[in-house]
Amino acid sequence: MWPRSRPTLALGVMLACQPSQADTSPFTTAPPSSDGTSTSSGSSSSSEGSSNSTSTSTGAELSTGSGGASATAGETTLLLDVGTDQDVGPGTPVGCKGKIDFLFVISRYGGMSYFQKQLLDAFPKFIDAIEAKFSDFDFHIMVVDGDPTWGSETCDGQCPAQCEPGYPCDYVPNTCDLTIGAGTVFPAGFDASNKPCDIDGGRRYMSKDQTNLKATFACAAQVGGSGRDWIGEALTAALKPGINGPGGCNQGFLRDDALLMVTLISNTFDYDLKPLGSSGSPETWRAAVLKAKHDDAESVVMFSILDPGEPDCDPDDRTCQMVKTFPYHLLIEREAPDYGPAFIEATELVDVACEGFTPPG
Repeated sequence: MWPRSRPTLALGVMLACQPSQADTSPFTTAPPSSDGTSTSSGSSSSSEGSSNSTSTSTGAELSTGSGGASATAGETTLLLDVGTDQDVGPGTPVGCKGKIDFLFVISRYGGMSYFQKQLLDAFPKFIDAIEAKFSDFDFHIMVVDGDPTWGSETCDGQCPAQCEPGYPCDYVPNTCDLTIGAGTVFPAGFDASNKPCDIDGGRRYMSKDQTNLKATFACAAQVGGSGRDWIGEALTAALKPGINGPGGCNQGFLRDDALLMVTLISNTFDYDLKPLGSSGSPETWRAAVLKAKHDDAESVVMFSILDPGEPDCDPDDRTCQMVKTFPYHLLIEREAPDYGPAFIEATELVDVACEGFTPPG
């Protein structure tokens, strides 16, 4: 019987494998904590069963397996753990077979236009790298923003004059436009697309048959800088059963038999103070993600573009604290001049997580 995850991570490092005295397998295994993840939400994941380390210079922190690999910005150390003692039953893991749900949670806080542009520039490289890994790439891609409102109150107050070029004064937002966690299909406000995005099928997310995928994503992800940065709240709202169920704004987005990759991007901390920050806490956000994925933390890849902390999360950076509790995670500095290399690293995590994935039921 195979362990829960079988790493195939290729980061230009060499993995030295030493067999356990009590096991004939060529790999060592280290048991995870009781919940199958890192035991601390405020520090990078680590494993007592991993003794091999290699210095890298990616400028990011990366973790893979059940708390088995971590690296920190600046002077990065990568520790690889080759698995866990969690049993997935007879035979090998099913694998995700290229079925992946990508959720992008993007802040609408002022000054986000630069970071959104960096994301748009990196997205084509990311999709190309993912497609190269999976011959039958079956994806859902959804963008949600960190604000429960639509558009810009300032511009709305000046309509019909346009305070922002192209601002859609005549558009009347619908219920889903005004629901936090609903897929973004018509970004409006300062530095936003200010146009409806041509998502096929009338959905609020893109699928593998999406026409002009990269241009459509660029439209949806340019959410602008006219709102809040409630990253944790938007994340959990987007994964609730009702919003993904029949009649919900995101109906059909989240699939039980698909791996989930979450990308979070903001230029501010998600503070523990209303109205500055999201409701809930890193613990409740994590619980909501796990509930959506049937308590399987290893069916989730977390990628955060904010501030990975050196080496620990800032006390006010609740997003970082939540991300680090997931066994597969990558954090990079938002000031990085090019997000492309980090997205390529994220595809390696997706590859590893996908191999070990077994759908519920």
